[in-house]
Amino acid sequence: MGIMSFLRNRAGIIIVGAIGFAIIAFLVSDAVQMGGSFLHADQTEVGEVDGEAIPILEFNEQVELNTNNFKQQMGQSNLDPQMTSYIVENTWNQFVSKLLMKKEMNRLGLQVSKNELNDLVTGKNPDPQIIQNFGDPKTGQLNRMQLNSFLDNVKTQPSDSPVSQQWTAFLLNIREGKMAQKYTNLIKNSIYVTTLEAREDYSQRNKLANFSYVNLDYNSVPDNQAKITDQDYSDYYNENKFRFKNPSESRSFEYIVFDANPSKADSAEVIAAVQKIAADFRTSTNDSLFVSINSETKLPVNYVRRGQLDPALDSLVFKASSGTFIGPIFTNGSYKMAKVIDVKVGPDSVKASHILINPAAEGGIDKAKSKADSIRNLISGGASFTELAAKFGTDASKDTGGDLGTFARGSMVPAFEEAVFNGQTGDLKVITTQFGVHVIKINAQIGSSKVVKVALVDKSLSTSNKTQQEAYAKATSFLAAAKNDKAFDEESKKSGYTKQLAENVIPTQAAVEGLDNSREMIRWVFGSDKGDVSNQVFEMGNKFAVAKVVDVFEKGTLPLDQVKKQIEPMVIKRAKARLLLENMNKAVTGSTSIEQVAQKAGKPVTPVQNIVFANPVIPGLSQENKLVGTIFGSQPGKLSKPIEGDQGVYVFVVNGFSNPAPLTNAFKQKVQVAQSIQQRASGEAYKVLRDNSDIKDNRVKFF
Repeated sequence: MGIMSFLRNRAGIIIVGAIGFAIIAFLVSDAVQMGGSFLHADQTEVGEVDGEAIPILEFNEQVELNTNNFKQQMGQSNLDPQMTSYIVENTWNQFVSKLLMKKEMNRLGLQVSKNELNDLVTGKNPDPQIIQNFGDPKTGQLNRMQLNSFLDNVKTQPSDSPVSQQWTAFLLNIREGKMAQKYTNLIKNSIYVTTLEAREDYSQRNKLANFSYVNLDYNSVPDNQAKITDQDYSDYYNENKFRFKNPSESRSFEYIVFDANPSKADSAEVIAAVQKIAADFRTSTNDSLFVSINSETKLPVNYVRRGQLDPALDSLVFKASSGTFIGPIFTNGSYKMAKVIDVKVGPDSVKASHILINPAAEGGIDKAKSKADSIRNLISGGASFTELAAKFGTDASKDTGGDLGTFARGSMVPAFEEAVFNGQTGDLKVITTQFGVHVIKINAQIGSSKVVKVALVDKSLSTSNKTQQEAYAKATSFLAAAKNDKAFDEESKKSGYTKQLAENVIPTQAAVEGLDNSREMIRWVFGSDKGDVSNQVFEMGNKFAVAKVVDVFEKGTLPLDQVKKQIEPMVIKRAKARLLLENMNKAVTGSTSIEQVAQKAGKPVTPVQNIVFANPVIPGLSQENKLVGTIFGSQPGKLSKPIEGDQGVYVFVVNGFSNPAPLTNAFKQKVQVAQSIQQRASGEAYKVLRDNSDIKDNRVKFF
């Protein structure tokens, strides 16, 4: 029981550790990369990293492990599409990172020897994961007796047993973590900051500039007065090509939505059903059974504290007396009704411990109860609850003597909560839940407030089959008429349907904003060509959609025609700058002071105090890198030439600089600069590895 319990109870830790290594020090949110055709990629591979395949079966296994761990950590049994997409994305990052780092570490010759690994497990300075799993919770120190006992047990297991395989995976995780640490240290130790760099950084952060400026704002010129040409677009594009590098293939598509929201007839039908349920609920003699049969959410009949219910019900329930019936009330898309069964004052929270007995391991529920009764009798006779929990407990709490900490109402399953909140401090109880048989000790009951035992029934305002069919019929009729790109546009205009646009969608995107469960439509888009109209109606809850691919943006530098609309505001700004530079040059010509420039330009002089080079933000405007950079390279008292900034065209004069006190401790400054660089170094190193690798992502075919 001990060895299997250890691995079972710490499976989540092992999984988290495996994920942790893969992304340790290299957390990135944009690891998605695409390559090749989705239609012709290998059907057995979810992707490739520098020619090394990621098999779909192996990938799916890891997704399942990560999903189960996530559910356990979050206490959820079901995940929505966004959460599922998040897990798939993290799993992909895990595989890509692991393969890239494996290749780089092999190139560098980084290794962890067998002796090093043994030292990480049983040496003087064991790995933190060993201490976490075999440490004394009271002292935080390694319990070597427990560790050695566990290792002796592992030696008795066959090499192909689940225990041996899980322990091997755990050791591999420790080894990989050590490799990652060596790599990170190698990068950090390669960073060197010179005294000159330290002094320059100190100056940039502490030298102050005082200046005055005159500004002609771009917003002062209407867009229609800024005449732009094809050459303007071309010039801006060629100067800023680096901005248009597409890290992964993306697509834009239009779609028309056919809503199947509840009709008036649907509402009337639901209201009639709700009124009948309410009448029956009022006279029900078995409220728990009634809730389980008639309520959609099936909340257990239990005591609740103020604030736990829907706000529309909460205040009414806590003002009511026992026996009061409330509702139906329509809130958040559902009709809700409540029956107040009991009102009393009870504890706000409870501190409790338990010993969980697994019926499957004991030969059935009766034997588990018998064992639990025996344990309770031992505790009543003076035996240590903590020691018995460590010996007989089967969940993770046994490592802390069964201590569950302090928890409020709603934190535990109903049977457990009923036992601890309705008992007295010091009580020992034996109860059964879906998790097994519990020996419970109530350590303390904290606070007191009004609680209400309430039965809740809800019924959502749903769409009828008839309404669904009518919306679907409209969608299929449109699809039949919109056979191609041109017909899609003509038919939507003819029928008065509004086309919606989803821009720059990436292959792994979970959904289109405003459309739940739209992943299938996105997958179709990435298996189609520009101009294609969907060959099916996509169903998304109460909505149906027909789509058309508008544009395909390939991985790599996007061509000018695909970014022309995107860069238009910047090109217009440049055209405005030409006009304003001409006006400002006229104002500067013949002027000997900033005041004369302001008078000619018809703008005020604005003084600015205490600007530093490292933070080039002008109060009242925004970040102006070019302007501030020019200021720090100028002589005091000299009128500048017009400067084309981000918000407008500027002329300035430096009134003076305030130099900081001399740097007396260059070594300390060097350390600070180095630490700042080191914090980014690992992530930047990973980014370089990723950018210089050939990564093919075929996930859109499978997820």
